[in-house]
Amino acid sequence: MTDILAAFFVLAGSFFMLVASLGVFRMPDLLTRMHATTKSGVLGAGLIMCGVMLFFLDSGVVLRALAVMAFTTLTSPIAAHAIGRAGYFIGVPLWDKTVKDELHGRYDEETHVLHSPEHIKDLQDKP
Repeated sequence: MTDILAAFFVLAGSFFMLVASLGVFRMPDLLTRMHATTKSGVLGAGLIMCGVMLFFLDSGVVLRALAVMAFTTLTSPIAAHAIGRAGYFIGVPLWDKTVKDELHGRYDEETHVLHSPEHIKDLQDKP
């Protein structure tokens, strides 16, 4: 019974990893690609690790699988944020149907400083 459950988790994780890889090809810009790969990739890797834990049922394997799950859950969103932010600041174009760009006008390209809306208002009020 545990083999069937482990196979289910591995197949479900593989499906989500497939969805993540399709998101790289189907999404129109860097930010939506990063969103697709981060969400589905972490879920897929976590489900595969759950299947590995169920299949082997060894404390060493379980601890390593939990470590992999924790590492991907903590680092993948941070890495995606850093890559997306770097792409935005170097000028990677957004999708033409992007509705809202909250960073537009806040980034000073000369000093590489991102200002809050209150700071921009203070700078505009000064003579």
